[in-house]
Amino acid sequence: MKRTLEHIEYQEDTEALAKIAKALGHPTRIAILRHLENQSCCFTGDLVDVFPLAQSTVSQHLKELKNAGLIKGELKPPKIKYCIDQENWKKAKSLFQQFFE
Repeated sequence: MKRTLEHIEYQEDTEALAKIAKALGHPTRIAILRHLENQSCCFTGDLVDVFPLAQSTVSQHLKELKNAGLIKGELKPPKIKYCIDQENWKKAKSLFQQFFE
């Protein structure tokens, strides 16, 4: 089967949407994103203060969100400052909007 540009874009968008949806598949990750939307940026320790979870659990959720491209981390030794990746956030919104249309 010949792969057209439209097919490649479709496949890339579909895979991106699935990756984002998987990252959003846990209520804590959605709560973290909502918190980050209101804070602009914060450190892992700040999130541990907000959510009744161990730091390792919060870190794992942050890792999943980062792997999906929804957030980005900036090293501020000895901590990492997290914020929403605005460019990818817009792309995620667009992908979901297209999906639900």
